[in-house]
Amino acid sequence: MSSHETPGTPGTNPRGESVPGSVPERREVTVRRAPKYVPFLILGGLVGVVVAAIIAYALPGDASYDAGSVFGFFMVLCAAGGVILGAVTALVLDRVSVRRAQRAVVESAPDDDDENRA
Repeated sequence: MSSHETPGTPGTNPRGESVPGSVPERREVTVRRAPKYVPFLILGGLVGVVVAAIIAYALPGDASYDAGSVFGFFMVLCAAGGVILGAVTALVLDRVSVRRAQRAVVESAPDDDDENRA
């Protein structure tokens, strides 16, 4: 319950719930699109693995090292770096979404179950 709402206002019961057939409750809310962090972390890790594969198999290397061991070494480094870059990207997008947030007025609507009980 926000600071400007009090229990017992018209259209609410003592617990602050809306009563069917009464005046609808209006509230001001903030609407924004926030990114989900886990997909950014996973994508960053996968990009890191692809970069490690390119480094290990596409570029010429020393013949004394096996390509699989080079891939494993660079996979750890590049995947960790990709996860960090994915997290930074998600944080930047989250800050941008806070700046672009919009205010909206919402009005409570009765549920179908409430109408069937009355």
